[in-house]
Amino acid sequence: MAELARLPPLVTSWEVDALKDQLALAGDGKAFVLQGGDCAESFADCRSEAIVTKLKILLQMSVVIVSGLKRPVVRVGRMAGQYAKPRSTDTETRGAETLPSYRGDIINRNAFTPQDREPDPELMLRAYERSALTLNFVRSLIDGGFADLHHPENWDLDWVQHSPLAEQYHRLVQTVSDGLDFFESLTGKSIDQARRVDFFTGHEGLHLPYEQAQTRFIERRQGWYDLTTHFPWIGVRTSHIDGAHVEYFRGISNPIGLKIGPDTSPAALRGLLQTLNPANRPGRLTLIHRLGAARIRQVLPELIATVNEAGAHVVWICDPMHGNTETATSGLKTRRLENIFLELDAAFEVHRAAGSHLGGVHLELTGEHVTECTGGARGLTDSDLERDYRTQVDPRLNYEQAMEVALRIAGHGRGV
Repeated sequence: MAELARLPPLVTSWEVDALKDQLALAGDGKAFVLQGGDCAESFADCRSEAIVTKLKILLQMSVVIVSGLKRPVVRVGRMAGQYAKPRSTDTETRGAETLPSYRGDIINRNAFTPQDREPDPELMLRAYERSALTLNFVRSLIDGGFADLHHPENWDLDWVQHSPLAEQYHRLVQTVSDGLDFFESLTGKSIDQARRVDFFTGHEGLHLPYEQAQTRFIERRQGWYDLTTHFPWIGVRTSHIDGAHVEYFRGISNPIGLKIGPDTSPAALRGLLQTLNPANRPGRLTLIHRLGAARIRQVLPELIATVNEAGAHVVWICDPMHGNTETATSGLKTRRLENIFLELDAAFEVHRAAGSHLGGVHLELTGEHVTECTGGARGLTDSDLERDYRTQVDPRLNYEQAMEVALRIAGHGRGV
């Protein structure tokens, strides 16, 4: 921790404050947050190809969402620090051997040996280094014009032409490009904001020693900032009001997320609202609800009513992934795209009926052609999962499925 504390911060307080301002807009229904990335990053995937692919899918999705909702999109990559994962059990048993669970590359290693499953504090330094490399590459790509809306063809993945969604996506992109060209021709001015986008990072602030070591007091702001990331969040398992994670998060100035599930009571939520955002500042607190397709219509209205009665400024984000995890007949964990759609549609409808704003979506996804979730344009079934199942923890949407989610979100802007 002492060595980590001496190293430069990964992000700046200026970037953190800029994200808070943009999240405040999302809370008022004037922007939409797209947060996505791996369930758990691995050190081995700190490769240029993997980083570019993730950035491409988030950029493509954001164009689709902007065109449908007619709102700016706040892009938050679930990357450059998502190396710790909570686990349901402390141990894992294979055959006659029982070992500690794999808790992410920042804690221990995935190989099933006593040596690999032993927690290793040096891995915090490796996580910092991989995060720095990832952030540096992403910033270089964006500053170099990679995200320029005038040239969205730069984002195409090699096999996208074979997707059933390709024609619909390219037609939409052409409409956006034509609109930019028309406006610039009409006014004689370049739309510079279309040439560069803001891109932020977030991860679950699970491993408190790692977060603490990179927490700095910023004199100009007279506040403490977690400078491992722009947007840390508290998971459902660590959201106890008297727990260490809530105690740490209430003291930092970052915009923060709080995962809430079907077991989050109105009383607990009221306490967390007051503890984590006592000054009720817009953009400070984001509530990420993960309720499941079967329960969202019963549970969400009461949670929204609790927030409204408290007069709390929050950003509401739907996580349609974690409440819909199930085990396939093969024993592999999966999620069905139809259930993700059901929860997402319900979130839009319940918020609209309550006079609230759904301000974003939180997804576990990859830009690669994995087979971890079923359904979608190609009709993946349980029997297809073993074809390319790569995740070490939770199943992710593949490229096509993620694009279908983006199109579904865009449809809500058109009343579809």
